[in-house]
Amino acid sequence: MILVDTSVWIEILRDKTGNIVNAFHERIGTDNYVMSRFNQLELLQGAKNQREWEILDDYLWSQYYLEASESTWREAARIYFELRKKGVTINSPVDCCIAQIAMEHGAFLLHRDKDFERISRIRPLEQERFQFS
Repeated sequence: MILVDTSVWIEILRDKTGNIVNAFHERIGTDNYVMSRFNQLELLQGAKNQREWEILDDYLWSQYYLEASESTWREAARIYFELRKKGVTINSPVDCCIAQIAMEHGAFLLHRDKDFERISRIRPLEQERFQFS
């Protein structure tokens, strides 16, 4: 199971050539991909107009989501805290939440965000930076 981060979805949604979409499908292969509610939040807040909001909302409504647990919030805060103690700055605490959700569900995280690479230095986060040509 692959949790696809918003940083990848943005590239897919901006793709005018189809090259990124093709690279995504090639990378995913037969694996199932899922989202977190943070993806839903970030994508919807980026809608440019009502029409785009409605299209995104319809699509997102049909997706499968990994949900946070009671311990997600505490553990995500711990990730942020531990990195800060090491002098490492995470750009968004939301990334700590997404990483924690992925780990709790045993999901592989596909992203285009250096925060996840930083998190994987202190946590067993299975992750990969999505590359495309």
